[in-house]
Amino acid sequence: MTQSKTPASIHVLAKPTGAICNLDCSYCFFLDKELLYPKSKFRMSDEVLENYIRQLIEFHRTPQVSVAWQGGEPTLMGIDFFRKAIAFQEKYKKPGMTFENSMQTNATLLNDEWCEFFKENNFLLGVSIDGPRELHDANRVDKGGKPTFDKVMRGLRLLQKHGVEFNVLTTVNRVNGDYPLEVYRFLRDEVGANWMQFIPIVERINEDGLTLYQKGNTVSDRSVKAEQYGQFLIAIYDEWVRNDVGKVYIQGFEAALSNWLGLGFSGVCLFDATCGKALAFEHNGDLYSCDHFVEPDYLLGNIQQDSMRDLVVSPQQQKFGKDKSDSLPKYCRNCDVRFACHGECPKNRFINTPDGEPGLNYLCAGYKAFFHHIDRSMQIMAELVRRKYPVKLIMSILAEEEAKFAKARPNDPCPCGSELKFKKCHGSKEISSKEKAKRR
Repeated sequence: MTQSKTPASIHVLAKPTGAICNLDCSYCFFLDKELLYPKSKFRMSDEVLENYIRQLIEFHRTPQVSVAWQGGEPTLMGIDFFRKAIAFQEKYKKPGMTFENSMQTNATLLNDEWCEFFKENNFLLGVSIDGPRELHDANRVDKGGKPTFDKVMRGLRLLQKHGVEFNVLTTVNRVNGDYPLEVYRFLRDEVGANWMQFIPIVERINEDGLTLYQKGNTVSDRSVKAEQYGQFLIAIYDEWVRNDVGKVYIQGFEAALSNWLGLGFSGVCLFDATCGKALAFEHNGDLYSCDHFVEPDYLLGNIQQDSMRDLVVSPQQQKFGKDKSDSLPKYCRNCDVRFACHGECPKNRFINTPDGEPGLNYLCAGYKAFFHHIDRSMQIMAELVRRKYPVKLIMSILAEEEAKFAKARPNDPCPCGSELKFKKCHGSKEISSKEKAKRR
């Protein structure tokens, strides 16, 4: 592959401790990956670290390089490991190049020294928290089965004390999936987060229970239900679009707006037409196609023997990226919200379509409901962007419309412009919320 066809940049999740973590979250899909390396001590060596940083820099033809650290729990490596990482970045950087270091952490091991290091080196921290105490502690426990909420909140307050930039990652599971507004308002008002991610828990099982590679076609009772996840997103979106646009940023909503604008990329691999530019790097130098496919079939090679560039542009990885679109069933290809979803992550495509074709995403029903629900307000926001108006104007537009609906009398023309009387349109208790959204 010529350089012109090689991506100018890639996103790699580096796992210096592999799957090792100080917590034992019940739904964690990565803890079992420890079985892939039965004799490993799960600590990235200085040699692998230096080689990784050097090759990552060599790969990039952009002035900024994203260096993302994940796990397991990456802080188990200790601060000195990351000080070396920063030193290697300085050693190999190209003229004018800058770095954006980020770390996903459970925050339970943070102290003042860690936070001072993060602030000094402009780290962005992603903190895993599942909502208020009772919802968080339902699944996020330590190795002794004890709750972790207080330790996570202590870590968050230390980050705030030192002015470290952070966002929050919340997994949506069968428990907290029924409490969307409680979760959202807690993160916004009590945690003080202004950037959020909501990640659905989908655990595949077979007759023997959970397996290392989760190949079954049913899900565990911890998994969020498809419709439940859709309603979770809808409830938060309705609160956000009326009150918090421009103040709170939610990854999935930002990605949706990009797709409604027709930009060709959403910034989130889940909702892009193809994948393959977000890889996973293990502690021993192994490079995998994706964080959700750390499995032998998706091992590209080891950067101690092969160059990262060759592995990223290999036919195996190119096929992996294209398979996302090439494997879509007809039901998805004909879907009216395909542009917003693109079938989501291939790891979740394990149920059949209504006509029996395999490869439908387990979360399809929820995503369809969500994308239909947000369609009109997304169209308005997309038009605001095109006209170079502030997107936050959507809040006043919706408030004005809803005031008109509140004042409408049964025999008035419906404010939505349908040319029906209000009592026959949005004033009717019989019509569904989906039909109301269409008529708007």
